Amino acid sequence: MDLMKDRLNTFFKYKDLLRELVVRDLKLKYRRSVLGYLWSILNPLLIMIVMTIVFSHMFRAGIENFPVYLLSGQAVFDFIRNSTTMAMYSVLDNGALIKKIYVPKYIFTLSKITSTMVDFVFTLGALVLVMLVTRSSFTPYLLATPILVLQVYIFACGMGFILSAANVFFRDIQYIYGAFLVAWQYVTPLFYPIELLPPWLITLVQWLNPAYYYVEHFRDLVLYGCFPSMRVFLGGWVFAFIMLGAGLFVFKKTQDQFILYL
Repeated sequence: MDLMKDRLNTFFKYKDLLRELVVRDLKLKYRRSVLGYLWSILNPLLIMIVMTIVFSHMFRAGIENFPVYLLSGQAVFDFIRNSTTMAMYSVLDNGALIKKIYVPKYIFTLSKITSTMVDFVFTLGALVLVMLVTRSSFTPYLLATPILVLQVYIFACGMGFILSAANVFFRDIQYIYGAFLVAWQYVTPLFYPIELLPPWLITLVQWLNPAYYYVEHFRDLVLYGCFPSMRVFLGGWVFAFIMLGAGLFVFKKTQDQFILYL
């Protein structure tokens, strides 16, 4: 209990640093950009338009409101992909600072994921525009979106801790994870109905793919106007906390050796 209290006190001690790091990341991302934060809305819109043109004739049959189906799934997966990819470099990119002064190393990983979460919130503006254009229904279930965001945030934190620690010792993880993301994206039903997959693969995706749970959760809220099933809702929390626990364990066990490899 005392250990947990000490860790919470340490976190709150450095909360201002976390905020400054998040602000810095957001400013750097849109530095010298004429449209600035509008790119958080325009970028997913442009991708959605291209993918809708490409895939609508192939997969549109049986999918209600294909643009919202596509953008809602893509937004969640992009949050996972971008946050964990940025987190993977968080310790390495701040190696010089880590060598000079004491700072809880997890702060850097946490800041990358938090800044990506802010980006994700801006992306929801693009989804709202698409819903307006396609005349989608705005139901009270949309108010439960923060629950989904929290689930994905916790999951991304756990995965980010593992990747950031692994990348310090094994730089090839950058290339391995890039290939893994491509495969992960295609086995997650983002632009096609899951029924198109072979039965054995459907079973694997529905039980072992955490992105499937978060994508389905979000689509139930924004597209189908209902609360997700208990399996999807509880499964999302299970994956989130299992990944967070694994991430904290790996990061804590290895962080004292970071200095030797930075």
